[in-house]
Amino acid sequence: MAGPDIKGGTSGIGLSITHQLALRGAQIILLTQQPPSDPFLVDFIEDLRTLTNNELIHAEQVDLSALHSIRLFATKWVDNAPPRRLDMIILCANTMTPRFGKAALTQDSVESNWGINYLSNFHLLGILSPAIRAQPADRDVRIILGTCSSYIGGEIGALKDTRSPLPPGKEYGTSKLALMTFAQAFQKHLDSYKRPDKQPNNARVVLVDPGLTRTPGMRRWLSMGSLWGLLFYLIMWPVWWLTLKSPLMGAQSFLFAAMEADLGKGVGGRFIKECRERTFLRVEVEDEQVSKTLWEFSDKQIGALEKEGAARRSREKKEEKAKEDAGEGMDKDEVQSKANTHD
Repeated sequence: MAGPDIKGGTSGIGLSITHQLALRGAQIILLTQQPPSDPFLVDFIEDLRTLTNNELIHAEQVDLSALHSIRLFATKWVDNAPPRRLDMIILCANTMTPRFGKAALTQDSVESNWGINYLSNFHLLGILSPAIRAQPADRDVRIILGTCSSYIGGEIGALKDTRSPLPPGKEYGTSKLALMTFAQAFQKHLDSYKRPDKQPNNARVVLVDPGLTRTPGMRRWLSMGSLWGLLFYLIMWPVWWLTLKSPLMGAQSFLFAAMEADLGKGVGGRFIKECRERTFLRVEVEDEQVSKTLWEFSDKQIGALEKEGAARRSREKKEEKAKEDAGEGMDKDEVQSKANTHD
C-alpha cells in the first residue's frame, strides 16, 4: 500500500489507523496543523517510524481551521507534475463543542463544528478532485470520511446564510449529516468524469462510523465541557473502559474500509459501521436536490470567505510594510543625528 493521506492521524482513532497502516508498510503522509519542523511532530514521527519499522511516514502542514491553508496545500499537491501518487485519503479529524463549552471559531470566523467537520473537507476534496481523477485506471483510490450516528439528529434543511449556519443544539449532528450528504454528491461528481483513456471511474468514497470509542472527543462530550463533568468522567472511568471501544477497536471499521477488496469494486458512497455495510437512516443523504442545494450553499460561502480572507491578508501586509518603512525611516534619522553630533 502506498500514499494514504491521513488527517487527524496523531491522536485517538486516527493514531491507531496510522499505526496499523504503517505496520503493514504503507507510505503515509500525515496532514497536521503544525509545520513538519515542529519539535513535537518530529519526535512523534521518529517514534512512529521506530515502532513500526517503517521509514515511509512523513507530514505536511494543512490547518483545517483556515481555508487559505487548505488551498495552499491542495493547490501545491494538484500543481505537481507528473501527478503525485494518491491511493487513499482518510479524513477523520473533527471537533465538537460540548454542552457547557464555549463555541469556538475558525480562523475565518466560522463556527468550528461547521468549519472543521464539514466545510474544510468540502474545500479540500473540491480542490484535490483533479489529482484524484488523474490517478491511473488500475489504481484503487479511496476517500474515507469519518462520521458518527449523531447525523441522525441533524437538520440540514435549517442552514442559515451566516458564519454560524447550523441550528442551535444540533450543530455537531448537522455538520455530520452535511458531510455525509456531500460524500454522496462527491461520488457522483467523480463518476461523471470521462477519463481520457475511456476507463471507468476508479475512485470511491466510503463513509465510516467507528462507534462509541474512548477518544478525546468522546471525553469532551461526556464531560460536557465542565470541571464537574470531567470529575464525573474520571469517577466513571471503569464503566467507560468496559462499555466504550478502545481507539484500536474503533479503528477497525476504517481499516476495513481501507483494505476490504469488495469496496474497491462496484458503486462508491457506501456506509460502513462495525465492519459491515449499513443503510443510511436519513433520506437527505441520498437526495440529489438536497445535495445540490448544499453544494451550491457551501461553494458560495467558501467563495465569500476566501475573498474576505484575501482582503484581510492584503491589508495586514500593507500595514506591516508601513511599519517596516517607518522603522527604517527612524533608523536613518538616528544615524544622521549621531553623525551631526559627532561633527
